[in-house]
Amino acid sequence: MASWFRVLPIGVPMPTITEVIDILVVAVLIYQLLLIVRGRRAAHVLVGLCVLAAMYLIAIWAKLEVLRTIISTMAPYTAIALIVMFQTELRRLFARLGRKPFLGISQLERREMTEEILLAISHLSQKKFGALIVLEQEIGLRTYVESGVGLDAVVSRDLLCSIFQPGGALHDGAVIIQGDRISSAACFLPLTTNPSLMTELGTRHRAAIGISEEADCFCVVVSEETGRISIAAYGEIELDVTLDRVEQLLGGRLERRDFRTSGAVVQTAAVREQSFNRP
Repeated sequence: MASWFRVLPIGVPMPTITEVIDILVVAVLIYQLLLIVRGRRAAHVLVGLCVLAAMYLIAIWAKLEVLRTIISTMAPYTAIALIVMFQTELRRLFARLGRKPFLGISQLERREMTEEILLAISHLSQKKFGALIVLEQEIGLRTYVESGVGLDAVVSRDLLCSIFQPGGALHDGAVIIQGDRISSAACFLPLTTNPSLMTELGTRHRAAIGISEEADCFCVVVSEETGRISIAAYGEIELDVTLDRVEQLLGGRLERRDFRTSGAVVQTAAVREQSFNRP
């Protein structure tokens, strides 16, 4: 640290411990806010605000008085507008800071969410209700979330079972879970284009492989015909697995190398050329 201070240009004051802490706290708050708005419509609003700020600077530089006056007149109302537009995101930010100031989902929350999903999958498998559940990882699934019906609900067994109830409005399509929330249901996912799977697997299974080719997400599939459970990740699918195997996947303990390479695993040709890195 001392060596870093010595390279500061002459005339630049040396930052104090208080100033360093101040900067770090602000950086953490901004980072948490970006985590919340990432992959959501609020991100576009932030981009729009940045464009508006850039226009204001250009108006000052180019001496465009009319444009500068209009933007400066709008500025006092910006704070109120931001609170209204970002009320959901602000609630998530405060809740996130209250539960886990510096981390993502806590181990307790992940374990509770996993238990709810396992209970739902067990029920759906016994009843032979078709289901497709996608858990977002590092790569955002905003495009696919917006293709479905927004929910923003707590992950629970009852809700998942209700969504995949045959004949329900949200039965067809996938449920996408972002963090510890069900973001959307009845989502449309891309199907794998591997011709060898066109007749071997059903639509849900091909959709699970297709979305795992596009992102590093985890997918759980329940067959409507047999009630068997399958898991998909890294562009591969493992058929007819146990609940313990699903728990390993949801708990992040199942790496790509751990997928069985027997006939129970189907690997698409497209994903052989790429590799998703997980922390």
